[in-house]
Amino acid sequence: MGTVITTVNMKGGVGKTTLTVNLATCLAKNHNKRVLVLDLDTQISATLSLMSPQEFAKVRRERRTLGRLIYKAIKPSSRSRLNIEDIIQPYICEIKGLDLLPGDIELYDEYLVSEMLHYQTIKEKKQEFGDIWNDFEKSLIKGILEPIIDQYDFIILDCAPGYNLLTRSGIVASDYYLLPARPEPLSIVGIQLLERRIGQLKESHQQGNPLNLELLGIVFILSGGLIGRYYKQVMKRVTGDFMPNQLFETRIPMDVNVAKAVDSFKPVVITTPNSPGARAFLKLTQEVVNRLNSN
Repeated sequence: MGTVITTVNMKGGVGKTTLTVNLATCLAKNHNKRVLVLDLDTQISATLSLMSPQEFAKVRRERRTLGRLIYKAIKPSSRSRLNIEDIIQPYICEIKGLDLLPGDIELYDEYLVSEMLHYQTIKEKKQEFGDIWNDFEKSLIKGILEPIIDQYDFIILDCAPGYNLLTRSGIVASDYYLLPARPEPLSIVGIQLLERRIGQLKESHQQGNPLNLELLGIVFILSGGLIGRYYKQVMKRVTGDFMPNQLFETRIPMDVNVAKAVDSFKPVVITTPNSPGARAFLKLTQEVVNRLNSN
C-alpha cells in the first residue's frame, strides 16, 4: 500500500507547492518510485507546476479533474463513467512513475455537500450531524484514493492554505504530514495553528479507527537563500518547540531558478538540476526516504 503524505501549512506562500512537486519528482526520477501528486487546492498551483495551462484547459474541458471524483462522492447516482484511472495524468513531465491527479478551480459545491449531509442526518435518525460530517470527512479523499493506492509507492497531497473540508479530509487520509515553513513569525504561527487543529482532528475521530497520523518533519524554505540574525532567532524558536527528529536538516534556498521553473510549468529539479535549489531538493528527498525507512 502506498504511503500517503500531506504537504500542509495554515499559512499560504510558504513554498508548500514547490516542496510537493519537487519532492514527488525526485522520488520518481532519482529513487525509481511510483508517485502520484494530488492537487487539493483550487488555486491549482501543483497542477500548473506540472502541466501547461493549455494542457490543463483540455483536461478540464473533458472533466478529467479531481472535481469530477468529488462530485461522484457527493452524488453517487451521477451518470459519469469516469473513474480515477481515467482522470490521472500519467508520465508527467516525461518522467516514468510520476503521475498527476489534476485539481480544479471549482472542486466542490458547498451547498451540495450540506444538502447531502443534511439528508443523511435525517435518514440516519440515530446519528448526530457531527457524526455524519466526521464520517464524510474521513471517507472523502480516502475513498477516492482507495482504488489506486496499491499502485503507488507515494501519494503526495498538496493542500490549500487554511483548514477547509478537503484539507481536513486529506490529512485524515494520510500516514504523514509534511510542514514547510519560512523563518518568519506568521509562518511559525501557521505551524502552531495547524498542530492545534490536527490535535483537535485526532480527538474528533477517536471513535472507530483512530487517526494513525505522524509529523514527517518541518522543512525550512529560505527566501533568497539568505539567513540573517533575525531569521536565525525565529528558527531557534521552532527548534525549541519540536524534537530534533521532527526537523529536516536540509533547508531549501528559493533561488531565482526556483521562480523561473514556474514559467516552464516544470519543477526546478528538471529545469535546472544543478542549481542550489534543485540540489537541496535532492538532498531533502534522500532525508525523507531515510526517515521513512527507519520508521
